[in-house]
Amino acid sequence: MVIKLVREFRQNQQLSITPQLKKSIDLLQLSRLEIINKINNEIDKNPFLRKDFEGESVGSFDNTNLLDNLSNELSLQDHLETQLEDIRLNHAEKKIALAIIQSLEENGLLQLDLDEIEALMEYSFSIQEIKNVLKNVVQDLDPAGVGARNFKETIYIQLRKKDIPTEELEIANKILFNPKFSSFEDAQSDLVKHYSKDSIESVLKKIKKCDLSPGLEFESTYLIQPDLEVIPDSNQNFNVRFRQENFPLISLDQDLEEQVKNKENKANKKLKEKIGEAKWLIRAINKRNETVQNVGTLICRIQADFLSDRSAELKPLSNLELAKKLKISPSTVSRILRSKYIQTPKGAVSMKSLLASSVSKTRKVTPIQLMEEIQNIVESEKKKLSDQKISDLLNKRGFNLARRTISKYRKKINLPNSRNR
Repeated sequence: MVIKLVREFRQNQQLSITPQLKKSIDLLQLSRLEIINKINNEIDKNPFLRKDFEGESVGSFDNTNLLDNLSNELSLQDHLETQLEDIRLNHAEKKIALAIIQSLEENGLLQLDLDEIEALMEYSFSIQEIKNVLKNVVQDLDPAGVGARNFKETIYIQLRKKDIPTEELEIANKILFNPKFSSFEDAQSDLVKHYSKDSIESVLKKIKKCDLSPGLEFESTYLIQPDLEVIPDSNQNFNVRFRQENFPLISLDQDLEEQVKNKENKANKKLKEKIGEAKWLIRAINKRNETVQNVGTLICRIQADFLSDRSAELKPLSNLELAKKLKISPSTVSRILRSKYIQTPKGAVSMKSLLASSVSKTRKVTPIQLMEEIQNIVESEKKKLSDQKISDLLNKRGFNLARRTISKYRKKINLPNSRNR
């Protein structure tokens, strides 16, 4: 066998991330507080950057030491854990309650599924035990609405804790959780056959006044800085604008730039690099803010019924759908959604919380809607229906769901199978 050395040319493409592109990606995922601190730090380091506007209240939260001191603030989790000391709980209940509290988002909602919490606790407790502690302990803590797994549940918890009349709570339950009602108007026109119009209108007013982010009400106001604001108009529509208040506007110091470019001054290479860095930062921040506004505007347009109090239901919406409509990368959308908030008539809500994935490829159905459909079918069944039978019933209505999908979401609402019901 003869060994030969052969020179071979091969052409291929490889995606490489430049240092500037990496820095642009990092800017996208910064929260408003973090980007403001970033801008102020760059102004201190780069003499070619100039702040054009400085609001009076910027100084209250643009201090770079603020982020280091946040740990000294009493967090939502600390506040909830303190309340556990006043409740008689056994060791197991307290352990489960602490695990749930530590799993809450900063808005107070529980985004993890109960089976995920079960896995986090190494299967020491059953899903039923976790659900009992969630409903009877965590969801009973203050502020009202914490521990809810979606917007509908947080509204219902707040109404329940207000001790409203039993009939009104019954109406609220049907408005929020009956899957056949796609809007408040549908619910009102149907429920008026069984309840008085005044009672229904009273419940709707109370629903619209509920806070969608109860956890944020506990936090100090300067910790959450919404990037966008929804402004309703007289026609029940709204505009979405980027909040310029307290956001430092920066520009290039052109006088200093001209001095550096003047050949007589013989500026060194580092100064010229600083000019390039300043120009890049200005472009990158403007692009970041523009992308945040575009993503937020599209989300608000799709979820218009929810934000304008015409429905308590979010429409199915995913990162991929936003990316396709805006013609940007899904990873860009994902970074934009991180730690970004919108100031709405319902309070400050995270952009990410306004998204809801669809469980069906042929029909837009959120997991919450599907669980409500399954619950409704089980409650009205005359004979025990298997998961396959439930799947067949829903598929006749165009859901196109597999039996295992029904089984998965039936378990999430803690419904036993047909043999054990």
